[in-house]
Amino acid sequence: MPIEAESPEQFGYDRIRFNLAESSVADTPMRDLDVSLDDLVLLYGDHLGRPGLRSAVAAGADGVTADDVLVTPGAAAALFIIATSLLRAGDHVVVARPNYATNLETPFAIGADISYLDLRYEDGWAVDPDRVASLMTPATKLVSITNPHNPTGQVIQEATVRAIVELVEGHPQARLLVDETYREMTFGGPQPVAATLSERVISVSSLSKADGLPGIRIGWLVTRDAALLERFLAAKEQILITNSVVDEAIAEVAMTRRAERLVTIRAGIAQAFETTRAWFAGQDTFEWIQPQGGVVGFPRFRPDIEVDVDAFYRILLDDFGTVVGPGHWFDQSRRHFRLGYGWPTPDELAGGLVALSAAARRSLR
Repeated sequence: MPIEAESPEQFGYDRIRFNLAESSVADTPMRDLDVSLDDLVLLYGDHLGRPGLRSAVAAGADGVTADDVLVTPGAAAALFIIATSLLRAGDHVVVARPNYATNLETPFAIGADISYLDLRYEDGWAVDPDRVASLMTPATKLVSITNPHNPTGQVIQEATVRAIVELVEGHPQARLLVDETYREMTFGGPQPVAATLSERVISVSSLSKADGLPGIRIGWLVTRDAALLERFLAAKEQILITNSVVDEAIAEVAMTRRAERLVTIRAGIAQAFETTRAWFAGQDTFEWIQPQGGVVGFPRFRPDIEVDVDAFYRILLDDFGTVVGPGHWFDQSRRHFRLGYGWPTPDELAGGLVALSAAARRSLR
């Protein structure tokens, strides 16, 4: 996919001055975790995942136990396991769009019959349960949403999530997938883990976004359906057998200190969000629906702005060393872009926002 070829990692961080393309908080150095691995035995690990790590994940979800958790190499692997376990060619799925690429591309690659729940700027990117209902059929196998949403930063309110759960429970074959990787970054505090609402719901999350630990590749899925979890475990065993025991050991330490670390992380997010919000208020080229969580937004050029978007991205990178996530990463118009404000330092964020304005001015028709 183009997103992989165009990612900052592939392009080279050393060639980027202001990186506004990332969808997480700043990456965490090992020294901040104070982890000792000297006594760790490098064996095949527990196929479900390290017991202490699964217990730490379950502790944040009422009514969930460690036996309801499957640890995976990042949330992306969890999403892949879910889609390939539940769907076959021709199966019907409802997927919110725009969305994280794996949620869109894996059902497509399987050959599923996809009905897109297209979210619109004009509706505030809101998810409407009535529209979900209109897309579902008696044959629907999966409904897939993200909350908070990537790339818009919008939050589906708990009452709306519960309404969608009720819809899914009314369809005998359907499951609800809630990608809640940004849950801990919901402004005003996180909602309940979606898997606690019904045995028909699967929650997915990771340590990559809110915790700044994408390098250890630790995510998980949660379901209270024991038979379904066993099916997901079988899929994991066929793909990779087990996770890295090194990654899981680091993750367990990080989870034991998560509440303390999140205090500092959330304070940094609040500062970055205020910087970004103030910049939007002071310019008239771009507009956005203000995020309600996470560290990304999905602004666009105002409709009355005539701009050469290809020139904009080229000038932004070549002349200002600045990257964002262009709209085509999410199957949207390139007049949109994902703006990641949680990863750069305060100075880098400020410089990148200035670069956006300057590149836009030089790209006007």
